[in-house]
Amino acid sequence: MRTIRIHVDGALAPDLELSLPPQAGDHVARVLRLGEGAALVLFNGDGSDYAAVLTHVGKREVRARVVGKQAVANESPLPLTLAQGVARGEKMDLIVQKATELGVARIVPLLTERSEVRLDPARAEKRLAHWRAVAASACEQSGRARLPSILPAQSLDAWLGSLPHDDALRLALLPEGSRSLRDLAFGPAGGLLVVGPEGGLGERDVSCLEAAGFAGLRLGPRVLRTETAGLAALAALQALHGDI
Repeated sequence: MRTIRIHVDGALAPDLELSLPPQAGDHVARVLRLGEGAALVLFNGDGSDYAAVLTHVGKREVRARVVGKQAVANESPLPLTLAQGVARGEKMDLIVQKATELGVARIVPLLTERSEVRLDPARAEKRLAHWRAVAASACEQSGRARLPSILPAQSLDAWLGSLPHDDALRLALLPEGSRSLRDLAFGPAGGLLVVGPEGGLGERDVSCLEAAGFAGLRLGPRVLRTETAGLAALAALQALHGDI
């Protein structure tokens, strides 16, 4: 029987009793049909799982009591940031979901030269909340007890201007890139991986990235879609340099 894991946005501690988030409570009561005394696991992103039991299952409220705490050590030793050109519709949800499952530490939605998605402030705020919910759900499924940080959507220029001066390896996926996956060497700060949107990175994007110290990374002889490229690179980087 699979473990039911639920993300809770708040403090957790043994002996604490709390109401489950409405959507999670509805899933527990109506879909899974769990009753009082059923076991589940709660997590809030602090790196631990909290064993809990249901104490009340009602139409309007589902409550649980925390009975234990256990640290979870399944985070990748390689901190990776995926700076993804915002893709249309469900493609971006897929990218956020799978990047989370692959252990990415941070996701930065980028608006680049060839971006087809336009976000006004109100829509950008709603999309950010949605992407964070997608990541939380992916953590529930994959067993991660730490949520990746998802930054607000921003221009490539703004993001480049905010980068710290550290030893993070700066990479951009480019068909003509000169670096290969196997010859990379990462420091403690890990790496930054930039992936263009559907139309790819424009000439100005590439010039700005090169000026900021980014090297072109090639994956192979075939051109991949935006929703495939970053995920393929993350998986390969984890296999070669991270989760090994």
